[in-house]
Amino acid sequence: MTGGHPTRGILLGLAGYAAFSFSDAFIKLLGGAIPTFELMFLGGLVGFLALPFVRQPGEPWTAPVRPRLPGVFAARMAFGAINNLGALVAFTRLPMAETFALIFLMPIFVTLLSMLVLKEHVGWRRGLAVLVGFAGVMVVLRPGFREVGLGHIAAIACGLAGAVNVILVRLAGDREWRLTLYATPLVGNVLVAGLLMLPSLAPFPLALMPKALGFALLSALGGVLLMLATLAAPVNRVAPAQYSQMLWAVLLGWLLFAEHLDTATWMGIAVIVGSGLFTLLREEHVTGWWHRMRMLLP
Repeated sequence: MTGGHPTRGILLGLAGYAAFSFSDAFIKLLGGAIPTFELMFLGGLVGFLALPFVRQPGEPWTAPVRPRLPGVFAARMAFGAINNLGALVAFTRLPMAETFALIFLMPIFVTLLSMLVLKEHVGWRRGLAVLVGFAGVMVVLRPGFREVGLGHIAAIACGLAGAVNVILVRLAGDREWRLTLYATPLVGNVLVAGLLMLPSLAPFPLALMPKALGFALLSALGGVLLMLATLAAPVNRVAPAQYSQMLWAVLLGWLLFAEHLDTATWMGIAVIVGSGLFTLLREEHVTGWWHRMRMLLP
């Protein structure tokens, strides 16, 4: 049962998403100076520091590598790696606000996958929100009027892979250890990045280590804060705090990177964020999928 301190939970959630936002800013500060797979490997490795805060009493410490559902475990490793890789590529190449807007398509993708994979009924409200969200994407991307690059594709892939992970967690239900659910994407990041970085592995300058550790440690801190948040408040009160990342994206993009977006892009971002937030809230009202996210629930 979740604790009875919703205000504390929401504040912890806001702090967690702020930590994630600053972690993403470190990716952009590095500007690709550290090879993507090496940075991905480091982030996954440091993320294991959060495991003591996630583990429930009685769960075996071997749970991250001894899943009860091997098929779900393998799929979540793969899509977790795609999710992380997409974020690294997108934040390196795109303005922060634009990246977050495209990643915030995740709730919309969850709705589509719920319909296609879980055969859930999608009413007209959620259906309309999906269409509006994708219209916002067209406004941001404006194919034919501006260059759609690898960063845009990576951000959308990040959101889609995140949505697949949500569906996989729902399929797992209560049959898997929470420690396994939490650690599986980390295992995927370490294995995939570890293999892919070997052909061109080279030590990076030590001067870049503070930024690399800033990325990795803040990401792990965000995970711990989000876990504490969901111990103090219902998940459906904490999850919308994710959209505070857009405020951090605007502020950090302006202060650190002098990012300026045109009016059409801002309009598209507003449409995506609005439809995504509506979809997130509507999903909870109709399906309660947040309550199946056992990696977040005590």
